[in-house]
Order: sequence, then C-alpha cells, then structure tokens
Amino acid sequence: MAERGRKDAPVAGRWLAGTGVTPDLALCSTAVRTRETWKLAVPELPQRPRTVYEDRVYEASLGELIALVNETADEVRDLLLIGHNPGLHALADALAGESEGDVLSRMNRSGFPTASLAVLAFTGDWKSVEHGVARLVAFWTPHS
Repeated sequence: MAERGRKDAPVAGRWLAGTGVTPDLALCSTAVRTRETWKLAVPELPQRPRTVYEDRVYEASLGELIALVNETADEVRDLLLIGHNPGLHALADALAGESEGDVLSRMNRSGFPTASLAVLAFTGDWKSVEHGVARLVAFWTPHS
C-alpha cells in the first residue's frame, strides 16, 4: 500500500464515524490493498462491524455487486462494501435514484478516487436493492 493510502484510510474511517453510520457488516475484497485499507480504517469506527472477506467483491461488475448486496441478511441494518473501481463507483451511481443537494453531481465529477466513501440510504429489504432505489446521502474523498 502506498504511503498516501496509509494516511487516507484512517481519515476515511474517522469521516465514516462522523456520519453516524455504524455498519453491522463489512464485506471486504480479499485483495491485499483493500484488507490493509480496512485494517487502518476500522479502528476509527465506534464499534467494529462483523467483517467478511469476500472474493466476489474483487473485480466485480455492477450486476455482481448488486447480487451480493441482495444476499445480505435481513438483520443487517447498515452494510459497508470495501472494494474496487470501476465496480463501486458504478454501484453508487446506479443505486442513487436521487441525492441530497449536489452530492451525486459532485461524485460523478470527481470520480471515485481511492479511499472514497459514498453513503446511500433506501427503504426496504436487501433483496429489493436495484437501480435507482437509493438516495445518495453523502460522498467523501480524501482530498476534497
């Protein structure tokens, strides 16, 4: 992991903690870089979520990521995906049927740089997650 990533990961964890979102489950790619990022970010959270290292997150397409989200157990309230682009950017963009303020246009202008975070909210169960069901509540990049 590059030095910049080592600095950005804890900052990302602090930002996520500041949103009040407390993930019950983190699905993390098995790639070394994502595992290292998660290891540096998670101590900044108020509580450590159950973490599953999931091979299917690595190089996943939009459809594969939606299928993975659809498998989430009903008792999980907040889910965190730690993965890769272009899949995660495509997922956030596809799910966001609307956004608060200019958050969606900001996300699409800046792309989805390493260590970025998008917070999406929706009503319903995980099986009902599909294109356009969510609201993009917040978007953060380490150098914005």
